[in-house]
Amino acid sequence: MNTGERHYPLWELLVPPGSYGKPERRAVAATGARLRFDDGSQVLDATSGLWNVNLGYGNAAIADAVDRAMREASYLTLFRYSHTYALDAARALTDAAGPDVFRRVIFSTSGSSANDLVMKTARHHAVLTGEPQRRLVVGFKGSYHGLTYGAFSLSGEELGQQLYGVDTRLVRHVDPDRPEDLERLMRREGRRVAAVVCEPVFGSGARDLPPATLAALLELRREYGFLLVADEVATGYGRTGPLFASSAWAQPPDLLVTSKGLTNGTCAASAVLVSHAVCDAFEQSDALLVHGETQAGTPPTCAAITATLEQFAELSALESGARVASALDTLLGELAAELPSVTATTGQGCFRGIQLAEDDGAPYSAERVQQTIEAIRGHGALLHPGPGCVQLVPPLTLTDEETHELCTAVHKGLAEVR
Repeated sequence: MNTGERHYPLWELLVPPGSYGKPERRAVAATGARLRFDDGSQVLDATSGLWNVNLGYGNAAIADAVDRAMREASYLTLFRYSHTYALDAARALTDAAGPDVFRRVIFSTSGSSANDLVMKTARHHAVLTGEPQRRLVVGFKGSYHGLTYGAFSLSGEELGQQLYGVDTRLVRHVDPDRPEDLERLMRREGRRVAAVVCEPVFGSGARDLPPATLAALLELRREYGFLLVADEVATGYGRTGPLFASSAWAQPPDLLVTSKGLTNGTCAASAVLVSHAVCDAFEQSDALLVHGETQAGTPPTCAAITATLEQFAELSALESGARVASALDTLLGELAAELPSVTATTGQGCFRGIQLAEDDGAPYSAERVQQTIEAIRGHGALLHPGPGCVQLVPPLTLTDEETHELCTAVHKGLAEVR
């Protein structure tokens, strides 16, 4: 362990203890699209923090809004009470996502906890609509929905669920590339399914939900009556083009989960947008949903949510993201044409994956992916790894010069690892 001190107090996440304390991984400042680390290095951040700082670091308007809320009402609860900051944020969210589709917002604190909340809401909804046997929740293999116990059971990657005693008895997973598997599951258990949860673009590897699978989902929902949940923790806030990726679906979801871009990364926040039909079921029975989190929907968080949406308009962030995405299209086309290691490119907008393989066709191992990440960083840009791939998730607000810098670094780094 290279900590530089005898006692290192921080438990770092998703790295083994032997990697703790490395100065090249310890950030000390972040401005615009750049990160500065404790070893003196500076890089262009093509990860948008953890895919959440869509407008870049240090947005003054969002910081000012949080500061005002901290001073005016540092903490107000949503336990048995409400407050105007939360009402304003909920109204802004439903207006942005479509008030004809969504009626109410439930605030939470992370994408993981919001997916826990979704599972509870779907099962409660089934009881209220006279179908208490609907207990199953269906997800897709290779999906990622979080690491709290409910979301952990729903995540379709192998992440140690058995090790941690995660209960998956009421969860099913199907292959996203085989809609026939979903149809087969529904024929067998469709009347027991409370909800199907899907990412419009899978967070692990930036793979699109296949159009045939989406079409099957919409038809099966009509036939079997389950709720359809769009997990837009990663794809929301312009990441794939529109503000929410599911707005391009032929039919809207019943519940929409948003988190990462919700406050531009400034606060621990998430939200579940609830359709009119689901709200109707709770209102007709005057049913109390048993869920609450101490830090959910606090005034500073809600001020950040409202200010972030305002900044999307002020900065023309969706238009800017489209320009960045166009440059990525060109880059990915060049990489696929020039480098044998690049076997496919995936994703949409500013959410892309570069699939990599050895000369024998075997996907890059985790070690080779990390070697590639380090090579690209050596040329000045930071990317995240994915399964057999590297992922490009830049801020929507990159300048043309920064976008060119990013593309150059990725091209050089990939060419270097042969």
